[in-house]
Amino acid sequence: MKIAAIDIGSNAARLLINEVKINNRKPEFIKLNLLRIPLRLGMDVFTIGKIGPEREKMVIDSMKIFSDLMKIYKVEHYRACATSAMRDAANGDEIIKQVKDASGINIEIISGDEEATLIYENHVAEGLDKEFAYLYIDVGGGSTELTFYENGKMVYERSFNIGTIRLLNNLVTMENWHEMKEEIKKNIVSKKPIVAIGSGGNINKVFSMSKTKDGKPMSLSHLKKVYKEFNELSVEERMTKHSLREDRADVLVHALSIFNNVMAWSDINKIFVPKISVADGLIQNIYSQLQHKK
Repeated sequence: MKIAAIDIGSNAARLLINEVKINNRKPEFIKLNLLRIPLRLGMDVFTIGKIGPEREKMVIDSMKIFSDLMKIYKVEHYRACATSAMRDAANGDEIIKQVKDASGINIEIISGDEEATLIYENHVAEGLDKEFAYLYIDVGGGSTELTFYENGKMVYERSFNIGTIRLLNNLVTMENWHEMKEEIKKNIVSKKPIVAIGSGGNINKVFSMSKTKDGKPMSLSHLKKVYKEFNELSVEERMTKHSLREDRADVLVHALSIFNNVMAWSDINKIFVPKISVADGLIQNIYSQLQHKK
């Protein structure tokens, strides 16, 4: 069975195509293709309140490509979800209609809470050491999703309108930060030591740059060190020194500021970075629903 997930975020749109094979009665998810297109919808939406004509065309053209790829791979089931930028765009519904007409793809706009819940579809809590509590931190262009697990159960989830594209455009206020800090201090509390699990393209990039072995955590002190180094470099210097694309180099420092603040306020000193995302959660969600129907 071939399943696809489309995640249209504030920074980029991703198409993930997986083949599901049953191995010893358990599903095995095999990645066939992952395509990322840096649409940067948040650059329009968070400044002028809607998606401008140029990016509107980019969305429609990208979805046509995604639709063609799904046909080539003979995808049987898919789900396309849009998050923070499309939620806030005054013309979001109109663009969704145009996408449907041009490509046949149905886009759903999901809430921040549903975005956080999709992370649970990755079965993040499965197999985690019960001696610890876990804070899942997913940093996107428009929002940050926090999901807190204790004793293998999700006990708190919240979406905050603090994201890398909003920070890049100086659209996050001190009140936004204060609200996040108060929520964390009140809700991310456990008698057990808490560790973080991070997701999003930026933390994945920092992890790969750190040469940390898969399955091993990065320390908060390392994230602070990387933040300090990147904050002192221009975007061009970051691109040259670390071989980064421009659309990664300009937001990486903002992502690090979010991770650093969340971890400090939660008294967390290490973070694991498994390769999981909203798209992975969508794939799991589709498969679970198909099994439920059976």
